[in-house]
Formats: sequence, C-alpha cells, structure tokens
Amino acid sequence: MKKKQLQNQSSLKILSGDYSHLLSFLKEKRNSTINIPEFISDTIEEMWGEKLNPEEHVSRIIDDVKKNKDEAVKKYSQLFDKSQYDKIEVTRDEIREAFDLISDQQIEAIKFTINRIQQYHTRQLAHGPVSFSERGAGMIVRPLQRVGIYMTGSDASLPSSIIHAAIPGVVAGVDEIYGVTSAMQDGKVNPLKLVAAQLAGVQKIFRASGPQAIAAFAYGTESIPAVDKIFGPGNLFVTLAKQQVFGTVGIDALYGPTETMIIADDQASVDLVAADLLAQAEHDQLATPLLITDSADLASSVVKAVESQLETLDREIIARVAVANGGALVVKDLDDAITLANEYAPEHLCLLVEEPKELIPSIVNAGGIFVGESSPEVLGDYTAGPSHIMPTGGSARFSSPLSVLDFLKITSIVEFDSHELYRQGPYASELARAEGLTGHARSIDMRIEGN
Repeated sequence: MKKKQLQNQSSLKILSGDYSHLLSFLKEKRNSTINIPEFISDTIEEMWGEKLNPEEHVSRIIDDVKKNKDEAVKKYSQLFDKSQYDKIEVTRDEIREAFDLISDQQIEAIKFTINRIQQYHTRQLAHGPVSFSERGAGMIVRPLQRVGIYMTGSDASLPSSIIHAAIPGVVAGVDEIYGVTSAMQDGKVNPLKLVAAQLAGVQKIFRASGPQAIAAFAYGTESIPAVDKIFGPGNLFVTLAKQQVFGTVGIDALYGPTETMIIADDQASVDLVAADLLAQAEHDQLATPLLITDSADLASSVVKAVESQLETLDREIIARVAVANGGALVVKDLDDAITLANEYAPEHLCLLVEEPKELIPSIVNAGGIFVGESSPEVLGDYTAGPSHIMPTGGSARFSSPLSVLDFLKITSIVEFDSHELYRQGPYASELARAEGLTGHARSIDMRIEGN
C-alpha cells in the first residue's frame, strides 16, 4: 500500500461513549483474526502445490525437520531468508569478527544493558523459590539443563531481545544456552546479534529461523541439539511451531504482536503521549497502540501529534498501519480507564497522569506497568531491568513477564521415617480403599503390618 493511500486511512481513531461500548471495541481488537498477506498465502501454495493454512504449512515443515534434520533446516531457512551458507553453526571466528564490525558505542550500550538486566534478575532470583525439607517433605529447586533462545529479528536486528531472553537463564544457572537466528543474504549473521549473544552468555549460535528452527530445538538435528525448553518471541509461524512442539519440549509462552496502552489525563504531555504510542507502532504492522483518557481535548490533540510525528519516522509506513489498529478512547473518569485496562490486560500499561502511583493498586492485569513520564516503555525495551518479553493477547490475566523462574524447575522430595509412615499410612489406606484402589491400600498396609 502506498504512503499516500495510508495517510488517508491511518489516523488514530477517537472513540467515546459508555463503558460497554468502549469495552466492545477493545474486545473486537482482541478477537480480530490476523490475516496473513496474500503473497505469503501464494508462496505457501507454490511451495506445497496446494492451498494450506498456516498451521498445516508449519506442521509439514516440522515433519520434514524430524525426518531430514539439518538438510531440512537449511532448505527452509535459506529459502525464507534468501540466504546461502554451508555451515549451520556460527564459528568462533565469525563471532570474533562481529566485534570489529560494530562501533565501540554499540558494544558499550550492549554491555550496559546486559549489566542492568543481570542486576535485576539476580535480585529476582534472591526472592524466588528455594529448596527446603520439613518433616520429611520438601522440594529441590534446580535450573533447567539445556535451553534454546530464538534470536528474533530478520528485517530489524533485535539484540535487545537476545539479552532479555538469555540473561534470566544465565542468572538462573542453566548449564547450556544455545541460540538460533536468521542469516543475511550472504550467509552471515547480523554482527549486533552475535555480539549481544556472546556477551549475554549464549554458548553456541546456529543459522536457522522460523518453524524449522523451533523443530530443530524440539527434536534435534546433526548440528542443533534438542533442548529442554524454548524461549523467545517470533512471527506467526514461529508461534505456531512452538504451539505444535509443546509437550515434546517446553516453551516459555505464545507471544503475539506487541501492544501498548496509555492511560493519560489532561495534565499529560501531548507530544510524549504521541511519541510513546508511535514507539510501539513502529515495531510491526500488527502492533496495537491504545490511549485511554478522561480528556476529549487531550485525545484530539494526541491524534494531531501522532499524525505530525509519523512523518518523521524511518519506519513510517509500518507505523501508519499499526496506528490504524489502535484508538484513543475517551472515558468518563480514570476509574473507568483502569477497569477497561484490567479487562484488556495489555502487555504494556503506561501511566501518564498527575498521580500515577495512586493507580497502581487498582491495576491487576498488565504485563508491565510504566509509572510516570520518566519511565517510558522504551526504557523497558532496553535497560530498565525486567525482561521485555511479556505476555500479550490478554494473557497478562494469567501469566507473567519472562523471568528467572521460567528457567527453574521444582522436584518434590518425600523422605519419611517409619514413625511418619505409621502416622500417615492409615489415612492414606482409607482414602485408597474409598477410591476402589485396593492395590494402593495394600502397598501401605503391608508396610504397617510387616513391622
């Protein structure tokens, strides 16, 4: 779609009305079907010689990787990335060379970000579960042994996402951390990604992308080891692949397009509200930027500021499509704003109001809360501390941002002496017989009667 056409239809929509009307709008946004572009559907049909939906397309790729391993991984990765290379694993020489291909300032920014994310997750681990044993029952908390990081980003290099996925695992104490990434046309991997991965603690990096990379982590190939759990966001096809391999391997979550909701009052800076909305809109065309305000004047001014600032973005066309997905909702008061936010359960919730801290106790559903003008969500994308990999699609109602806890597992321990066996046994035996499980009861009774 041409820029002039987009300008005619991509303004931020202003909606007002009662609570139920605005809630219906948000639900419609949440339940809308994501349609893949026609050229992708055509490409899938050309590949397989028949029309397939995205789920079927991904399933066939996974089956091929299970059967043909490295050969299939290379075939699909090179086809989709339009790249050429011989070795799937990135060499140590390539990683060393990457440090010479980016600036000292970029290396310093990566190191600073890693340090911030590491400090936060170290504190998080200190507040996490710990092993214990009391009266013969307890648990052992251990890190996972081997994990895979999907190093997302093809058109845009996203070293920050690598850092935010890998560092919690390093802090948790995971033994082996591997990464998979798309390659550029010359077969090399973006040097920003390699430097970020190396400094963040990713031990081996493989050229593999899309569903084929997820399948490789799930089932293993000659080059890529099978892992215990897969981490990191990706596009629709990566998400579908994670969904299909779950059970064979663990996954962190299913991530959808990014979404940011801003609650603002009439004291908020119009330009900052617009800038924060566009910061998320430029991620991709499926992003959802939303404003909720109790000021109709602010909403009108923000719409104009968004249009003005759009023209200054390098990714203007992408952002314009995303802006059309969003909206500016005018509510009766901030109580309604909070209620709508809790119903929507956004990935990011930004509070640009006069007294933002007063709203926090009422917010129960959000991946992350960004409090006041000095805490923009963009800092959360990079250096704030918490992982920027957060629940999307309303899953903040029941799930959390990626953390060290996702890289830990708990094993229950039962170690009773004979006294505790005699004390508990009759009750366990009684329940077993009540359930008709006489073999269970006998296992207890024989121990008690034999002593």
